[in-house]
Amino acid sequence: MSTWLSKPFVYEINTWVWLNTISRQYGKPITLANVPDEVLNQLASLNVDAIWLMGIWTRSPEARKSALNYKHEYRAALPDLTDDDVIASAYAIYAYEVEPQLGGRAGLASLRQRLLERGLKLILDFVPNHTAIDSVWAQEHPSYFVHGTPRDLRKRKDVFFETRDQWGRTVILAHGRDPYFPAWIDTAQLNAFDSGYRRQVITTLRDIASQCDGVRCDMAMLMLNSVFAQTWTGHVEDAPESEFWAEVISQVTDAYPDFIFIAEAYWGLEHTLQQQGFDFTYDKTLYDQIVSGQVDKIYDHLTAMLDYQKRCVHFIENHDEPRAAAHLGTAKSKAAAALICTIPGMTLLHDRQFEGYKVKLPVQLARKPDEPVDETLQAYYTHLIGETHSAIYKNGHWMLFEVPDKRLLAYGWSQDADVRLVIINLTGETQQGTVNLGAWDHLSEHLWTLRNIFNGGVINWDGSELAKSGLPVALEAFSADIYHVQRA
Repeated sequence: MSTWLSKPFVYEINTWVWLNTISRQYGKPITLANVPDEVLNQLASLNVDAIWLMGIWTRSPEARKSALNYKHEYRAALPDLTDDDVIASAYAIYAYEVEPQLGGRAGLASLRQRLLERGLKLILDFVPNHTAIDSVWAQEHPSYFVHGTPRDLRKRKDVFFETRDQWGRTVILAHGRDPYFPAWIDTAQLNAFDSGYRRQVITTLRDIASQCDGVRCDMAMLMLNSVFAQTWTGHVEDAPESEFWAEVISQVTDAYPDFIFIAEAYWGLEHTLQQQGFDFTYDKTLYDQIVSGQVDKIYDHLTAMLDYQKRCVHFIENHDEPRAAAHLGTAKSKAAAALICTIPGMTLLHDRQFEGYKVKLPVQLARKPDEPVDETLQAYYTHLIGETHSAIYKNGHWMLFEVPDKRLLAYGWSQDADVRLVIINLTGETQQGTVNLGAWDHLSEHLWTLRNIFNGGVINWDGSELAKSGLPVALEAFSADIYHVQRA
């Protein structure tokens, strides 16, 4: 991870929808190979570090047939939906080849180079748990998958299905699943314990690593030996001695040392995945606390070991979660965005999050609806991301401050003479409190000016009073203050 910053900002784009939108804007077909310069320049102007192109791999014909059965559900997001808009799930992958309609491997290589010229790295997807039911692997290597018996097929048609491999042999495979939810009927379950599949994953990820700078691994915790064994008891052999991810990641990073692994992770298994080699893991706990407004729990969450926090991925929306502007409301989403952008760890931002889009688009669709742009919110994000692009958030020292009753969150960054103070109110009421700045013992030596980056307001304060009595503050509901702290 030597070429990655300690606090990277990643911007997720739904690739098919993105190219479709640009094509309509420019009145001609746009693929990965010919994205206009002004579009890439606009991405670079967002002050992010990497682009995650979600959904570039070849999609499954059978998964598309399955998706067409759910058009009635998709119309809530896209009222004028047609069959042409339905392209199958981005996570029922047919083959790890860049979709030809999107520009293919050569188009991706060209785009990657143009992104690098603008200082942007590239993240792609990998789905370790399953493929599409008709995937190349299911046809050519059925041994990679979890198998069932005719009895399983009779009794559990929701979990098992019958198919044929490329030699015409009938095989009974399991659908991919999370143990807490029904199986995904457009997928086939891969076997994390199969040595042949593990070798295939290493080969595939090395190939992916030759095309990008990092990979986001879908539902990564499902491949942990303990989780997989519990999910598929009676259908798989005993777990091998080595953990899936420890074996895979080490052999990929041996060949590509700067390649990073990002885990979509839940169930409190984030630290386990970090120990097995993941550079970053989703922080769904923080997301849930933000949604529920549990400020005291957020405070406690931020007291975790700093090395752990630096490897967490913070977000308030992505393709799996509702749009923040709709789910949290504009005001709360602004305060929440200030939080995830100014604490240690990776920040994940979502295409059109800045503009306040509210429609959560199914990953089976190639087109998004037209939505109005919230220009006020967009200006807020521009200001916020511009601020957090400063080196202090990537290289400085972070410290959490105590506020009585834990109704406000307060913390600071310092790097030599550069100092920032962040205070956030994630409640629906005006909050007052005193921020204990005693940990910044150097404050007592000088007079200080605190300049608010959002409204330009200035507070002048005697350092000895700050160190002794703390900083009294009052914040309106769902608001954030970020101060540049300088010697007066």
